[in-house]
Amino acid sequence: MTRSVLGRILTEEERRPPPELYERARWYACYTRARHEKRVAAALGERGIEAFLPMLEQLRQWKDRKKRVALPLFPGYVFGRFDLGSMHSVLTIPGVATIVRANGYPTPIPDRELENVRRFAAALGATGAEAEVRPFLGEGDWVRVMEGPFAGVEGIILELRGRRRVLVGLRAIGQGLEVDLDRFAVEAVAAPEREEATSPPGAGS
Repeated sequence: MTRSVLGRILTEEERRPPPELYERARWYACYTRARHEKRVAAALGERGIEAFLPMLEQLRQWKDRKKRVALPLFPGYVFGRFDLGSMHSVLTIPGVATIVRANGYPTPIPDRELENVRRFAAALGATGAEAEVRPFLGEGDWVRVMEGPFAGVEGIILELRGRRRVLVGLRAIGQGLEVDLDRFAVEAVAAPEREEATSPPGAGS
């Protein structure tokens, strides 16, 4: 039995994926078993499916030394670009637990959100800035960073104890990261629209 966000029980027809999701590839979040992200990303590529696993190098302390290791930006998630006709191929990859879904079927992620995370991850890697994990619902005042290493990154502006920060994330998985932006100018932008299954083939997400 599947319920909507309002608690209403969905009908069988409402739980059925729209036909458009079988017609062209979109981004989806694959939820993985613990520490299986790299294996799943590699397996998606081996099956001809574009994969995106944002990574961030971090300094970890071992018993006798420190070492830089690359860790997933969103632990437990790998992103794949496919149409729902390929869903069985994805779900049979060892380490894939499920494809994140809402209303009974997998939830597409807008291209704009994925590309924004790419820019954000690249800027974190280039600057070594520290980001803090936060829940991300996509609600608030959206801005775009206009200058500095995070230029072009979009997120929700936060004011915490006199510090300006921006929260970047993915609504489909409800996770985000925030980083200080005191030195950088921002401009207000419209929040990205959620992926619509009724988008015509070839339309931007």
